[in-house]
Amino acid sequence: MSQLAVPSRFADVLSLRSLRSPAPSLRTARKEPKEDKTRVPHPSHRHAAPSAPWPWVDLEDEVDHDQLECPLPPIPPLCDHKDCGGCWTGYPQSRFPNWTHRQVLKSRIYGAIHDYNKESPCILHRVDVDSNGFFTNAGHIEAKHGEEGTIWDMLIHEERPPGIRVRATFIENMSGPILQMLGAKYNIEPFFWSSSLSWIPSRFQEEIQPGIGDHITVTLTFLRSMSNHDAVQLNAAFGKSTDTLQAPTLLGTQMIDPHSPLALYSNGRLLVLDLLAVHLIRNVNGSTIISFHPSLNLPTTTAPFLHERIRFAGQSVYWQSIFQKSADPTFVLLTFIWHAMYAWDEALENLYEHICSLESRVISTAEMPLTRELHVIRAHHLHYTSLLDDFAKHVKFIRDTHNPAMDALTAEERKYSKTIMHRESENLLTECMRLKQELHMQERRLKNVMGLVFSSVNITDSRYMREMTEAAVRDSAAMKQIAYLTMVFLPASFVAGVFGMNVSEINPGTIGTLPIYIAIAIPLTIVTAWVIIAFQSKYIFPENTGFIKRLGWPIYLAISMMKKKERIRQEDVDSTDYSLTSKEAIISRNFY
Repeated sequence: MSQLAVPSRFADVLSLRSLRSPAPSLRTARKEPKEDKTRVPHPSHRHAAPSAPWPWVDLEDEVDHDQLECPLPPIPPLCDHKDCGGCWTGYPQSRFPNWTHRQVLKSRIYGAIHDYNKESPCILHRVDVDSNGFFTNAGHIEAKHGEEGTIWDMLIHEERPPGIRVRATFIENMSGPILQMLGAKYNIEPFFWSSSLSWIPSRFQEEIQPGIGDHITVTLTFLRSMSNHDAVQLNAAFGKSTDTLQAPTLLGTQMIDPHSPLALYSNGRLLVLDLLAVHLIRNVNGSTIISFHPSLNLPTTTAPFLHERIRFAGQSVYWQSIFQKSADPTFVLLTFIWHAMYAWDEALENLYEHICSLESRVISTAEMPLTRELHVIRAHHLHYTSLLDDFAKHVKFIRDTHNPAMDALTAEERKYSKTIMHRESENLLTECMRLKQELHMQERRLKNVMGLVFSSVNITDSRYMREMTEAAVRDSAAMKQIAYLTMVFLPASFVAGVFGMNVSEINPGTIGTLPIYIAIAIPLTIVTAWVIIAFQSKYIFPENTGFIKRLGWPIYLAISMMKKKERIRQEDVDSTDYSLTSKEAIISRNFY
C-alpha cells in the first residue's frame, strides 16, 4: 500500500493531535453504562459506518468546541513510520482527529486500549496465500506487555516473502497497543474497531485509490451452535470464571432476551450469537486481512479456530482452482463468510430437532411451562430472521463492491474474476434464502405447537370444569336430601321448642310471660333483618356507599319508589301530550 512521507513541518502537528484529547465537560458528559462482558451488547446502528458524519455523537451530546475551532486540517498526511517516533501511540486521534476523547471513550475503543488483560499476551496468527493459491502458515507473533517497541519495529520493517498475494492476521486476546499499531500501520478507520467492539453489523468501503486498492470492512453477527459442555470449557480456556455459563443465568431459566444464548434442553445444545469482524485491505502490492475476535466472557469463535479453518479452506480443490486463476483477494474473504454460513446451518438444524421434541412433548402432555419456552424460542426466531436478512446484505455488498486493485489486470482477467465472484455470491445468497425458508417453516411449526398447547390446556380446563360441576351437582343433591330430612323433623322441633319455653302460660310457676317473649323476639328479629339488608344492599345503593348511610335503606328505598312512580307518571303525561299534538297536526293537515 503506497504511503506518503511526512514533511518535517507536520511532525509537531501530528504530535499535538495525538496528545490532544480533551476530557468531556461535566455538564455534557453522560455516564456510559458499565459494559457487561457476559452478554452481547445491543448494537447502535447509527454508529456503524464512516458515512455518519458525527462518529459516536448522539443528539444530546455537545459538540467539542476545541475540535470545532481547530485550525489544523481534518485529514493529516500519511506517515511512513520511519522517523515519526511511534505515531501509533496517539491512534486513533493521530490519524483521525475528529475522534475526540469522549467519542473514543463512548465507542469502547478507549477501554480496549487501556483496560485489557496484561497478563495474557496478544497473539497474531497468520496465514499467507501465494500467487498459486496455496495457503501456508506464516507463523505467529506473540506480543507481551512491555515489549511494544520491539513489536512495532517488527511490524513496520517486516517484509513479506515474494509471491505472497494475501496475508490474513487473526488477533487473539486483543491488546491496546496491538489495536493502535495495526490501526496506525494500515490507516484503519476507527469505525472497524468500534463496530467490532460493540457488535454493530456494518459494511463499508473507504480509502479508495483507483488502480491501487481500497479498504472494506465487514462486521456481522451470526448464529452458532455448541454443546453446553463445550461452552463452559471454551469459556474456562480464556482464564475467566465460568459462572456466567452455569444455571440459572444461562442454562437455566430462559429470559426473553434475543441477544442471550438460547438453551435447547432436548439435545443439550446452546445457540449463541457470534461475531465475524474482518477488515480487508486490497492493494496491488499485497493485500491484508485483519480478523478481530472479541474478548467477552462468551463462547465465541476463537482466533486459533478460525485460523485453522481458513487454512483448511485452501485444501479444497474447488476453491484452490479459484485462488489459482483469480488474483482478487476478495475470494479469501468469502471463505470467512462461508464459516458463518456453516454455523447458521448447524444452528438451525439443532433448533429444528428441539422444535420436533417440543411437538412430541405437547402431544403427550400439556404443561404451561411449555408455552413460556415456545414464546422464548419465537422471540429468538424473530431476531434470527433479522440477522439472516443482514447476512444477505453483507454478501451483496461484497459482490457489488468494485476492487480498484483489479484495474491493473487485463480485461479478460477482470471479467473472469467478476463472473466467478457473482457466481460464488449467488451460491451464498441461495443458501441464505434456503435458511430463511427453513426459519419460516420453523416459525409456522412453532405457531402450530403453540396452538396445540393452548387447545390442550383448554381441553384440560374444560375437563376440570366438568368434574367440578359434577361434584357441585352431587353436593346439591346431598343438600336437598338433608333439607328434606330437616323438613320432616321441623314440626316436631318447633313443638318441642314451644313446650320448652319458660312462660307462665305453658309452664306455670315461671316469671316470664308470652307477651314479654313476643315483645323481645319481634324487635330483635326486625333489627337483625335490618342490619342484614344493610350489608346486602349493593343493589339498592350506589357503589362505595358507607355503612351508616346503608342503615337508612328503608327511607332510600321509599324515596326511590316515589321518584320511580313520579317518573312513570310524567312519561304517561308526555306520551298523552304527544298523542294530542299528533292528532291536532293530522286534523290541521286534512283541513288545509
